[in-house]
Amino acid sequence: MAQQSSKQAVPAKAATANPTVKTNADNRPAQFVFDKSNYTMFIISIAVVALGFVLMAGTTDIYSNTKIVLAPLVVLGGFALGFYAILKKPAPKA
Repeated sequence: MAQQSSKQAVPAKAATANPTVKTNADNRPAQFVFDKSNYTMFIISIAVVALGFVLMAGTTDIYSNTKIVLAPLVVLGGFALGFYAILKKPAPKA
């Protein structure tokens, strides 16, 4: 037979509030990572990318300059604008 340990289980410490953790007790509005201008630029970039794909689907001519030159440049420009919208820091509030 296995011997049982005579040690008693140690009760877990009661969860206490950490005094170094700051709470939002003064009811300030939450700060978002992106500003309104970031969202606006991101929506514009999505529209530019969609326009590029529409230009790619354009005519029946497979080798038109619109499909093989202009449309990919428009799509890349839309992606570049989207990356800039994500990386742009919001303006500090006065």
